[in-house]
Amino acid sequence: MPHRHHWDDLPLALRGEIERHIGEIRQAESLPDGASCEFAATLHTAAGTVFCKGGLADGPSGWLYRKEACINPLLPDAVPRLRWTVERDGWLLSGFEHAPGRHPRLEPGSPDLAPVADLLTSLARELTPCPPVEVQPFTTRWRGLIAPEVVGGDTLLHTDMTPRNFLLGDRIRLVDWSAPCRGAAWIDTAFLLVRLIRAGHSPAAAERWASRIPAFAEADGEAVTAFADALVRLWNRMQRSAPAPHRGPLLDAARQWHAHRLIRQPASI
Repeated sequence: MPHRHHWDDLPLALRGEIERHIGEIRQAESLPDGASCEFAATLHTAAGTVFCKGGLADGPSGWLYRKEACINPLLPDAVPRLRWTVERDGWLLSGFEHAPGRHPRLEPGSPDLAPVADLLTSLARELTPCPPVEVQPFTTRWRGLIAPEVVGGDTLLHTDMTPRNFLLGDRIRLVDWSAPCRGAAWIDTAFLLVRLIRAGHSPAAAERWASRIPAFAEADGEAVTAFADALVRLWNRMQRSAPAPHRGPLLDAARQWHAHRLIRQPASI
């Protein structure tokens, strides 16, 4: 993870430019460590509250900040709106509509699973066909891991289905669209399915939940099995090259899912 900066760490001219957009900052609440950006904070002003994120414009993540700013206007209203972007003194920061809420709980029996399924259903529908924006095909991102015809498609995908990217308040939102792809409509649901297994669901129960989302229910069973196999190989490679505490449990969950699918060997879901 990149080093996290706080509001007072930012260049004075950069802070002044942001305040010209939203007014004097009365309080800046930095997000806890864990986000993949160099600055992330909720900024409170007399006029309201804004979520601000970004980092060094020419740093390793600079292209991610630009991609999210470019794609945001084309996303459904379940995604907080981009209000402004400021680039100054080597920094690139974006201000988004503030979306208060908590992260959903994914364990068995959680009432949060229903709104998450509803959101994935609507996003797959609203983002097919993919909006007119240049994004990486999923076939390119997973080149060498899986046959292109298995994951190819024309749906705009989020791809980072961590619960931290969902916010459940008066409605459910999906944030941090910095690494989108274009591919098969069921892929985001498949990524989240593994998170359910990690949260305590059996693979069979996680698949029953995923089948509530039409894009996944209609997916080719062999394609989903190939996806599970590729995911295990990818995460195993990542864990060997860059071990991290969160990767071990996710890899174990992916292995459970793949083993379950090999036993079933369904023709379709």
